[in-house]
Amino acid sequence: MTDTEKFLQYMKTRKSVKLDDEIFPLFDKFAQEALKITFEINSKYHKPEELNELFSKLTGKQVDKSFRLFPPFYTDCGKNITVGKNVFINMCCKFQDQGGITIDDGCFIGHNVTMATLNHDIDPEHRPNMHPEPIKINKHVWIGSDCTILPGITIGEGSVIGAGSVVTKDIPPHCIAAGNPCRIIKYLPRKDGLK
Repeated sequence: MTDTEKFLQYMKTRKSVKLDDEIFPLFDKFAQEALKITFEINSKYHKPEELNELFSKLTGKQVDKSFRLFPPFYTDCGKNITVGKNVFINMCCKFQDQGGITIDDGCFIGHNVTMATLNHDIDPEHRPNMHPEPIKINKHVWIGSDCTILPGITIGEGSVIGAGSVVTKDIPPHCIAAGNPCRIIKYLPRKDGLK
């Protein structure tokens, strides 16, 4: 089993990560790899197909040719990001993806969006311990600029998150939600007639 497979398998369990766990050194290993690749992404102009190859290298998964990224882009891992087709990530986004970030087809991620999948322990004596929780962005979601998505959040298909929101709870499908904390403002009409 490769280090990446071992890491991803452990992160799926959502178990806490402690300083003395054998998985802990992989956090630093992947952070160093991510710093190197994101520096390449951010330090000069690349054609869209070149950015797709760099992003594929960062995540360890081939992204679809329809994927678009506008640098700069920041992550301290990269190995636990999965993006679908026709996904657009705008400038200055920051993904802390150790716990897993999945962005389904047709999603738009606005400028300066932060997605965080780790919490530190509340107990000061155990503060270095980390608790991973995945973020799931379902199909055709639009996340406005300057939003923060907290660990463990799922955003339902077709929803819109207003600029500057802090998403602290799951958001259902087909709605507009905004604010700090983010809350539903209204539901959107669905083409299939369902509510």
